[in-house]
Amino acid sequence: MLAREVGELLNPGPGKRFLDGTLGGGGHSEQLLIASDPDGQVMGVDRDDEALAAASERLQRFGTRFTARQASFADAREKLAQAGWDTVDGVILDLGVSSHQIDSPERGFSFRTDARLDMRMDRRQPLDAAQIVNSFAEAALEKIFRDFGEEPHARRLARAVIAERQRKAISTTEELAQLVARVKRGHKRDHDPATQVFQALRIAVNDELGELQRFLDFGYEILRPQGRMAIIAFHSLEDRLVKTAFRRWASTCLCPPRALTCRCGWSRKVKLVSKKPLVASAQEIARNPRARSAKLRVVERV
Repeated sequence: MLAREVGELLNPGPGKRFLDGTLGGGGHSEQLLIASDPDGQVMGVDRDDEALAAASERLQRFGTRFTARQASFADAREKLAQAGWDTVDGVILDLGVSSHQIDSPERGFSFRTDARLDMRMDRRQPLDAAQIVNSFAEAALEKIFRDFGEEPHARRLARAVIAERQRKAISTTEELAQLVARVKRGHKRDHDPATQVFQALRIAVNDELGELQRFLDFGYEILRPQGRMAIIAFHSLEDRLVKTAFRRWASTCLCPPRALTCRCGWSRKVKLVSKKPLVASAQEIARNPRARSAKLRVVERV
């Protein structure tokens, strides 16, 4: 996603080190390795064991220039330290679910094919979507649908889930999608009625916003001076967190506006490479409609 823009904005070159915090299919890592030939290095991090295996095979021709770790990017500082990398020259995070995960029916991310409700990016964790749907209280379900899916019918949907699971467990993607469609029947929409509920559950299962916030609490610290960080977000919840953190990092003072003197001790950590997010070209959107929602923000360490 936005591969050309990321490749240009991260300024890859010989001898540089990069963190790909959402390895996925390995496309960004591959581009960085090619552009940093002959001795640039990339550490790829991902929670998904299938993604790590596939990307490692794709990138094996780069030998020891590429290393992979199964972890969340929220643990990037520890993973870099274990490899003896205190800082890097560039970071890329391509947030959200990967095309591979959506296209693998058995992973339970998509309502377009019937499968067990799962949605775990890291299949080592016990919590999955089926457990949330079948065990969480009505108020918790409503909050998930409303806060993570921005679903206007969150309360009605939560009540419908409770009523249905009292009759029988909701075990598959098709069962949940059909339930949502019944509740939202007759309401105008420009996308599948289950879209927001499935997004909400996926975010809850994987604690996506919590993981992102934990990374943003320290992210600038792993960049070398003049190192750059690029983050691609696909919905307003992610992008809001990124924009807020980047603006905070770029601020010269965090004191309240009415403070007469600065007492916060904060200093500017980064500069914004662009004030507004970059978006995909019409050509890329034509090739990959998912790119329509992508927003790319970039900062540079000062």
